[in-house]
Amino acid sequence: MVMDIVLMLFGFGLLVIGGEFLVRASVALSLKLNVSKMVIGLTVVSFATSLPELLVSLNAALNGSPSIAINNVVGSNIANIGMVLGITAVMGTIYIDKTFYKFTWPALIIFSLAFYFFLYNDNKLDAIEGAVLFLSLILFVILSLKKPNEINEDNAMDALSSTSNFKILIWLSIGGVALYFGAKWLVDGAVVIAQNIGVSEAVISVSVIAVGTSIPELAASVVAILRNEKAISLGNLIGSNIFNIGSVLGLTAMIKPIVVEDPEILSRDLIWMLVFAALLLPLALVLKRHQLKKIEGFLLVFLYGVFIYIVFS
Repeated sequence: MVMDIVLMLFGFGLLVIGGEFLVRASVALSLKLNVSKMVIGLTVVSFATSLPELLVSLNAALNGSPSIAINNVVGSNIANIGMVLGITAVMGTIYIDKTFYKFTWPALIIFSLAFYFFLYNDNKLDAIEGAVLFLSLILFVILSLKKPNEINEDNAMDALSSTSNFKILIWLSIGGVALYFGAKWLVDGAVVIAQNIGVSEAVISVSVIAVGTSIPELAASVVAILRNEKAISLGNLIGSNIFNIGSVLGLTAMIKPIVVEDPEILSRDLIWMLVFAALLLPLALVLKRHQLKKIEGFLLVFLYGVFIYIVFS
């Protein structure tokens, strides 16, 4: 048990390091390509921070437990908004641009509803439905790259525009590897501890593993806020949720159909995922227009705490 705790702490440290390198590389890349940091957050950072979910889900499917993929993604998408966005908003104000209302939030809702419909229809996600999600993700990325920059991004990190391509590649590699091993060790340690206290596989997947695989998003978002890269922080979280559905579940279902084995996925967990996704819009408009501040952050964290309590009770 002691070694498992040490493994978790070491994994967390790697995730913080990975988040730092990933944000720096992403900012440098956006400046070199003259692409909005929001877009980089929606694509490059989102893909990198979604790798743990992808690897966990593919491994589960290939080892005869494809349902873990659903629990992992649903739980991770809830954690990304409730825990990660909540904590990030508590730490610093997150500014929202018009692209959020016109493109990124509607895309998140469409992906989330499509995922729910596919499962509700026949209690499984087959290869064709997986391909639809994956191809939709490719379309989302293409459209994202065409979006103009609508956030004032002048800050101290603009000096990164002179960073060499080789250094950016090294930073991305270090960030990706650190996030992968950090997430793996954190999850491995957490799963063993959860099993020792007698928690079911479904509960572990939607809570412990989901939180573990969401730690890269948390690390990248917190580092982005500390670096004053507000656009990357929000783009990373929304993009990661879309990547989780489009790539993680899409690719997993294409390899092996995912069957719903736990009815509470549809009746409870997916409903919570849709509620958290839908909640982003009113939170962005109420009180402080186009901003997420401490009060919204505390509300999201509180609601996530309620979800975890319900899952374990």
